[in-house]
Amino acid sequence: MSGELLCGLDEAGRGCLAGPVCAAAVILPEDFPRYFLDDSKKLSPSAREYARMIICSGAVAWGIGWASASEIDKINIHNASLLAMKRAFQAMGFQSPLLRAIADGLFIPDIPVPCIPLVKADSKISEVMAASILAKTARDRLMEYYGIFLPLYGYEKHKGYPTKAHRQAILRWGPSPIQRMSFSISP
Repeated sequence: MSGELLCGLDEAGRGCLAGPVCAAAVILPEDFPRYFLDDSKKLSPSAREYARMIICSGAVAWGIGWASASEIDKINIHNASLLAMKRAFQAMGFQSPLLRAIADGLFIPDIPVPCIPLVKADSKISEVMAASILAKTARDRLMEYYGIFLPLYGYEKHKGYPTKAHRQAILRWGPSPIQRMSFSISP
């Protein structure tokens, strides 16, 4: 269909032991420069930050959505990831009868437009790559903020991922206020 718009959806922080899961929704214009886009995990922090600035200033629309650690514990990480994607789509605040979506992974969020799941979409589809970058940079910034207020846990370094240092901090100091209590800290 001519004039169709594509929204990419992806999340960051799914495998962490602490903090929220973050998702982003992004619609890029046809003439968007895509040469610097990639899966956020493949980019350096400085390359992600550069890409974030270009995406935020050049996208047709974008939104960020979150699901908290307590929501993750209540509804599980799978459902929380889909909820964060739904919230990102809603935060984008964009409506068009020509809008379609692609969500990274095997499942799709409950959104009011046709959406398909695609495994590894964050390394294949520019809009999903952009969503991957926005979700990762937003979540990393939040975890750096938590690092200021919860310095014993080192969130500014490991961003809540299950590193040896993070596991040791949990064992030494107990769970932090943003801990995912339903996640095991064993290796």
